[in-house]
Amino acid sequence: MSELLQGLTNGLADVVEAVGASLVRVDARKRVPATGIVWSADGLIVTSHHVVQRDDNITIGLADGQTVAATLVGRDPTTDLAVLRVKAEGLTVPTWADYSGSTVRVGNLVLALGRPEKQVQAALGMITVLEDSWRTSGGGQIDRYLQADVVMYPGFSGGALVSLTGQILGLNTSALVQGSGVTLPTATVKRVTEMLVTYGHVQRGYLGISIQTVRLPDRLSTQSGYKTGLMLVEVEENSPAAKGGLTLGDTVIALGNEPMRNYNDLLAFLNGTPIGTNVVAKALRGGEVKEFTVTVEAKSEK
Repeated sequence: MSELLQGLTNGLADVVEAVGASLVRVDARKRVPATGIVWSADGLIVTSHHVVQRDDNITIGLADGQTVAATLVGRDPTTDLAVLRVKAEGLTVPTWADYSGSTVRVGNLVLALGRPEKQVQAALGMITVLEDSWRTSGGGQIDRYLQADVVMYPGFSGGALVSLTGQILGLNTSALVQGSGVTLPTATVKRVTEMLVTYGHVQRGYLGISIQTVRLPDRLSTQSGYKTGLMLVEVEENSPAAKGGLTLGDTVIALGNEPMRNYNDLLAFLNGTPIGTNVVAKALRGGEVKEFTVTVEAKSEK
Protein backbone atom coordinates (compact mmCIF):
# COMPACT_ATOMS: atom_id res chain seq x y z
CA MET A 1 0.00 0.00 0.00
CA SER A 2 2.82 2.41 0.88
CA GLU A 3 4.42 1.77 -2.52
CA LEU A 4 1.10 2.47 -4.24
CA LEU A 5 0.68 5.76 -2.37
CA GLN A 6 4.27 6.72 -3.05
CA GLY A 7 3.76 6.06 -6.75
CA LEU A 8 0.61 8.19 -6.74
CA THR A 9 2.19 11.12 -4.96
CA ASN A 10 5.25 11.01 -7.20
CA GLY A 11 2.98 10.91 -10.24
CA LEU A 12 1.10 13.99 -9.03
CA ALA A 13 4.36 15.84 -8.48
CA ASP A 14 5.51 14.88 -11.99
CA VAL A 15 2.31 16.30 -13.50
CA VAL A 16 2.68 19.55 -11.55
CA GLU A 17 6.27 19.92 -12.70
CA ALA A 18 5.50 19.14 -16.34
CA VAL A 19 2.43 21.37 -16.69
CA GLY A 20 3.97 24.06 -14.51
CA ALA A 21 6.45 24.78 -17.29
CA SER A 22 3.47 26.13 -19.30
CA LEU A 23 2.07 28.36 -16.55
CA VAL A 24 3.01 32.00 -16.10
CA ARG A 25 2.37 34.73 -13.55
CA VAL A 26 0.14 37.56 -14.81
CA ASP A 27 0.62 40.93 -13.13
CA ALA A 28 -2.18 43.11 -14.47
CA ARG A 29 -4.09 44.18 -11.36
CA LYS A 30 -3.35 45.61 -7.94
CA ARG A 31 -2.15 43.47 -5.06
CA VAL A 32 -2.77 39.91 -6.28
CA PRO A 33 -1.09 38.59 -9.45
CA ALA A 34 -2.93 35.87 -11.34
CA THR A 35 -2.07 32.98 -13.64
CA GLY A 36 -1.90 32.47 -17.38
CA ILE A 37 -1.37 29.47 -19.66
CA VAL A 38 0.97 29.41 -22.63
CA TRP A 39 -1.09 29.10 -25.81
CA SER A 40 1.65 29.25 -28.41
CA ALA A 41 5.42 28.89 -28.34
CA ASP A 42 5.87 32.34 -29.89
CA GLY A 43 4.31 34.23 -26.99
CA LEU A 44 0.50 33.99 -26.80
CA ILE A 45 -0.86 33.64 -23.25
CA VAL A 46 -4.47 32.92 -22.26
CA THR A 47 -5.81 34.06 -18.92
CA SER A 48 -8.99 35.35 -17.24
CA HIS A 49 -10.44 38.66 -18.38
CA HIS A 50 -11.27 39.79 -14.85
CA VAL A 51 -7.66 39.62 -13.66
CA VAL A 52 -6.47 41.95 -16.46
CA GLN A 53 -7.60 45.22 -14.92
CA ARG A 54 -5.36 47.41 -17.07
CA ASP A 55 -4.54 47.46 -20.76
CA ASP A 56 -0.92 48.50 -20.39
CA ASN A 57 1.98 48.03 -17.96
CA ILE A 58 1.23 44.32 -17.91
CA THR A 59 4.07 42.01 -16.95
CA ILE A 60 4.41 38.24 -17.20
CA GLY A 61 6.54 36.03 -14.99
CA LEU A 62 7.76 33.13 -17.10
CA ALA A 63 8.45 29.67 -15.76
CA ASP A 64 12.21 30.19 -16.11
CA GLY A 65 12.10 33.17 -13.76
CA GLN A 66 12.23 35.94 -16.38
CA THR A 67 9.82 38.86 -16.14
CA VAL A 68 8.73 40.28 -19.50
CA ALA A 69 6.30 42.92 -20.73
CA ALA A 70 3.00 41.87 -22.29
CA THR A 71 0.43 43.52 -24.55
CA LEU A 72 -3.29 42.86 -24.59
CA VAL A 73 -4.42 41.09 -27.78
CA GLY A 74 -8.12 41.02 -26.90
CA ARG A 75 -10.63 40.17 -24.23
CA ASP A 76 -14.14 38.75 -23.92
CA PRO A 77 -15.94 39.64 -20.66
CA THR A 78 -18.84 37.29 -21.44
CA THR A 79 -16.62 34.20 -21.19
CA ASP A 80 -14.04 35.82 -18.87
CA LEU A 81 -11.17 35.14 -21.27
CA ALA A 82 -8.29 37.38 -22.30
CA VAL A 83 -5.30 36.86 -24.60
CA LEU A 84 -1.90 38.47 -23.99
CA ARG A 85 1.26 38.49 -26.07
CA VAL A 86 4.87 38.55 -24.92
CA LYS A 87 8.06 38.82 -26.96
CA ALA A 88 9.42 35.35 -26.34
CA GLU A 89 10.29 32.26 -28.32
CA GLY A 90 10.32 28.60 -27.44
CA LEU A 91 7.72 28.72 -24.68
CA THR A 92 6.45 25.35 -23.49
CA VAL A 93 2.99 24.64 -24.93
CA PRO A 94 0.89 22.19 -22.89
CA THR A 95 -1.40 19.46 -24.17
CA TRP A 96 -5.05 20.52 -24.11
CA ALA A 97 -7.53 17.68 -23.71
CA ASP A 98 -10.08 17.45 -26.51
CA TYR A 99 -12.50 15.49 -24.43
CA SER A 100 -15.90 14.12 -25.26
CA GLY A 101 -18.11 11.24 -24.25
CA SER A 102 -16.69 9.29 -21.32
CA THR A 103 -13.09 10.51 -21.51
CA VAL A 104 -13.78 12.91 -18.63
CA ARG A 105 -16.20 11.84 -15.93
CA VAL A 106 -17.61 13.03 -12.64
CA GLY A 107 -15.37 11.52 -9.96
CA ASN A 108 -12.12 11.83 -11.91
CA LEU A 109 -9.27 13.24 -9.83
CA VAL A 110 -7.87 16.54 -11.10
CA LEU A 111 -5.33 19.19 -10.16
CA ALA A 112 -5.86 22.95 -10.16
CA LEU A 113 -2.56 24.68 -10.89
CA GLY A 114 -1.66 28.33 -10.57
CA ARG A 115 1.40 30.55 -10.56
CA PRO A 116 0.45 33.70 -8.64
CA GLU A 117 4.03 33.82 -7.32
CA LYS A 118 7.33 32.58 -8.70
CA GLN A 119 6.60 28.93 -7.91
CA VAL A 120 3.71 26.80 -9.14
CA GLN A 121 0.98 26.08 -6.60
CA ALA A 122 -1.38 23.09 -6.73
CA ALA A 123 -4.64 21.82 -5.25
CA LEU A 124 -6.06 18.31 -5.61
CA GLY A 125 -9.74 17.50 -6.03
CA MET A 126 -12.22 15.73 -8.25
CA ILE A 127 -14.68 16.66 -10.94
CA THR A 128 -18.05 17.17 -9.26
CA VAL A 129 -20.20 18.53 -12.08
CA LEU A 130 -20.00 17.87 -15.82
CA GLU A 131 -22.98 18.98 -17.85
CA ASP A 132 -23.92 20.28 -21.28
CA SER A 133 -23.29 23.74 -22.67
CA TRP A 134 -24.46 26.79 -20.75
CA ARG A 135 -24.71 30.54 -21.11
CA THR A 136 -23.11 33.01 -18.72
CA SER A 137 -24.99 35.98 -17.27
CA GLY A 138 -23.21 38.15 -19.84
CA GLY A 139 -24.40 35.99 -22.72
CA GLY A 140 -21.20 34.04 -23.36
CA GLN A 141 -21.60 30.49 -24.64
CA ILE A 142 -19.60 27.86 -22.72
CA ASP A 143 -19.34 24.44 -24.37
CA ARG A 144 -19.51 22.37 -21.17
CA TYR A 145 -20.31 23.10 -17.53
CA LEU A 146 -17.24 21.77 -15.71
CA GLN A 147 -16.71 22.18 -12.00
CA ALA A 148 -14.30 20.56 -9.55
CA ASP A 149 -14.07 20.67 -5.75
CA VAL A 150 -10.59 22.17 -5.78
CA VAL A 151 -9.61 25.16 -3.68
CA MET A 152 -9.24 28.26 -5.84
CA TYR A 153 -6.45 29.99 -3.95
CA PRO A 154 -5.87 33.72 -4.57
CA GLY A 155 -4.29 34.14 -7.98
CA PHE A 156 -5.49 30.79 -9.36
CA SER A 157 -7.88 32.42 -11.86
CA GLY A 158 -6.46 32.00 -15.34
CA GLY A 159 -4.73 28.79 -14.28
CA ALA A 160 -5.29 25.24 -15.42
CA LEU A 161 -7.47 22.32 -14.44
CA VAL A 162 -5.33 19.30 -15.21
CA SER A 163 -6.02 15.57 -15.52
CA LEU A 164 -3.70 13.09 -13.81
CA THR A 165 -2.30 12.27 -17.24
CA GLY A 166 -1.04 15.85 -17.55
CA GLN A 167 -3.60 17.17 -20.05
CA ILE A 168 -5.23 20.56 -19.49
CA LEU A 169 -9.01 20.21 -19.25
CA GLY A 170 -9.62 23.93 -19.26
CA LEU A 171 -8.94 27.35 -17.76
CA ASN A 172 -10.14 28.08 -14.23
CA THR A 173 -12.05 31.22 -13.34
CA SER A 174 -13.80 32.50 -10.24
CA ALA A 175 -15.75 35.27 -11.99
CA LEU A 176 -18.53 33.53 -13.93
CA VAL A 177 -20.49 31.85 -11.12
CA GLN A 178 -20.98 33.81 -7.92
CA GLY A 179 -19.18 32.23 -5.00
CA SER A 180 -17.82 29.33 -7.01
CA GLY A 181 -15.05 28.52 -9.45
CA VAL A 182 -15.73 26.88 -12.81
CA THR A 183 -13.55 25.77 -15.70
CA LEU A 184 -13.74 26.99 -19.29
CA PRO A 185 -13.35 23.77 -21.31
CA THR A 186 -10.82 23.35 -24.09
CA ALA A 187 -13.36 23.92 -26.89
CA THR A 188 -14.44 27.27 -25.43
CA VAL A 189 -10.89 28.47 -24.85
CA LYS A 190 -9.92 27.51 -28.41
CA ARG A 191 -12.95 29.12 -30.05
CA VAL A 192 -12.74 32.41 -28.16
CA THR A 193 -8.94 32.64 -28.36
CA GLU A 194 -8.97 32.21 -32.14
CA MET A 195 -11.51 35.02 -32.51
CA LEU A 196 -9.58 37.33 -30.18
CA VAL A 197 -6.34 36.70 -32.07
CA THR A 198 -8.04 37.23 -35.45
CA TYR A 199 -10.31 40.18 -34.68
CA GLY A 200 -9.26 41.52 -31.27
CA HIS A 201 -12.79 40.93 -30.05
CA VAL A 202 -15.47 38.25 -30.22
CA GLN A 203 -17.75 38.42 -33.23
CA ARG A 204 -21.39 37.95 -32.33
CA GLY A 205 -24.51 37.92 -34.41
CA TYR A 206 -26.44 41.12 -35.04
CA LEU A 207 -29.93 41.74 -36.41
CA GLY A 208 -30.39 45.42 -35.55
CA ILE A 209 -33.53 45.16 -33.45
CA SER A 210 -34.80 46.22 -30.04
CA ILE A 211 -37.43 43.95 -28.55
CA GLN A 212 -40.01 43.62 -25.85
CA THR A 213 -41.35 40.27 -24.65
CA VAL A 214 -45.11 40.02 -25.07
CA ARG A 215 -47.72 37.37 -24.31
CA LEU A 216 -49.70 36.33 -27.35
CA PRO A 217 -53.52 36.47 -27.33
CA ASP A 218 -55.13 33.05 -26.93
CA ARG A 219 -56.22 32.90 -30.58
CA LEU A 220 -52.75 33.66 -31.91
CA SER A 221 -51.16 31.38 -29.34
CA THR A 222 -53.34 28.50 -30.47
CA GLN A 223 -52.77 29.31 -34.14
CA SER A 224 -48.99 29.63 -33.90
CA GLY A 225 -48.22 27.18 -31.10
CA TYR A 226 -46.26 29.86 -29.16
CA LYS A 227 -47.30 31.55 -25.92
CA THR A 228 -44.91 34.50 -26.04
CA GLY A 229 -42.86 36.34 -28.65
CA LEU A 230 -40.54 39.30 -29.19
CA MET A 231 -42.31 42.45 -30.37
CA LEU A 232 -40.00 44.70 -32.38
CA VAL A 233 -39.99 48.17 -30.81
CA GLU A 234 -37.12 49.34 -33.02
CA VAL A 235 -35.67 48.16 -36.32
CA GLU A 236 -32.45 49.91 -37.33
CA GLU A 237 -32.24 51.29 -40.84
CA ASN A 238 -30.32 49.02 -43.25
CA SER A 239 -29.98 46.41 -40.53
CA PRO A 240 -30.21 42.67 -41.27
CA ALA A 241 -33.77 42.67 -39.91
CA ALA A 242 -34.80 45.61 -42.10
CA LYS A 243 -33.17 44.09 -45.18
CA GLY A 244 -35.09 40.88 -44.52
CA GLY A 245 -38.44 42.69 -44.42
CA LEU A 246 -39.10 42.84 -40.67
CA THR A 247 -40.61 46.08 -39.44
CA LEU A 248 -41.69 47.91 -36.30
CA GLY A 249 -44.57 46.12 -34.56
CA ASP A 250 -43.83 42.64 -35.87
CA THR A 251 -43.70 39.96 -33.18
CA VAL A 252 -40.96 37.41 -33.83
CA ILE A 253 -41.87 33.97 -32.51
CA ALA A 254 -39.02 31.90 -33.98
CA LEU A 255 -35.64 32.24 -35.65
CA GLY A 256 -34.70 29.14 -37.59
CA ASN A 257 -35.88 26.25 -35.44
CA GLU A 258 -35.48 28.16 -32.18
CA PRO A 259 -38.52 29.66 -30.41
CA MET A 260 -38.05 33.28 -29.33
CA ARG A 261 -39.75 33.49 -25.94
CA ASN A 262 -37.60 36.14 -24.26
CA TYR A 263 -34.40 38.18 -24.51
CA ASN A 264 -32.22 35.26 -23.40
CA ASP A 265 -33.47 33.15 -26.31
CA LEU A 266 -32.47 35.91 -28.74
CA LEU A 267 -29.08 36.32 -27.07
CA ALA A 268 -28.39 32.59 -27.22
CA PHE A 269 -29.37 32.49 -30.89
CA LEU A 270 -27.10 35.40 -31.84
CA ASN A 271 -24.17 34.01 -29.85
CA GLY A 272 -24.50 30.55 -31.34
CA THR A 273 -25.25 31.30 -35.00
CA PRO A 274 -22.33 31.71 -37.42
CA ILE A 275 -21.95 35.09 -39.10
CA GLY A 276 -23.42 35.06 -42.62
CA THR A 277 -26.08 32.44 -41.87
CA ASN A 278 -29.45 32.90 -43.56
CA VAL A 279 -32.30 32.09 -41.20
CA VAL A 280 -36.08 32.06 -41.51
CA ALA A 281 -37.77 34.41 -39.06
CA LYS A 282 -41.37 33.59 -38.19
CA ALA A 283 -43.25 36.69 -37.14
CA LEU A 284 -46.83 37.69 -36.42
CA ARG A 285 -48.08 40.57 -38.55
CA GLY A 286 -51.71 41.58 -38.85
CA GLY A 287 -52.83 38.49 -36.96
CA GLU A 288 -51.05 36.08 -39.31
CA VAL A 289 -47.78 34.15 -39.18
CA LYS A 290 -45.42 35.30 -41.91
CA GLU A 291 -41.91 34.17 -42.79
CA PHE A 292 -38.93 36.39 -43.56
CA THR A 293 -35.35 35.46 -44.48
CA VAL A 294 -32.68 37.41 -42.60
CA THR A 295 -28.89 37.16 -42.72
CA VAL A 296 -27.01 37.25 -39.42
CA GLU A 297 -24.29 39.89 -39.60
CA ALA A 298 -21.35 40.60 -37.29
CA LYS A 299 -21.47 43.10 -34.47
CA SER A 300 -18.17 44.17 -32.95
CA GLU A 301 -17.89 43.91 -29.17
CA LYS A 302 -14.64 45.29 -27.81
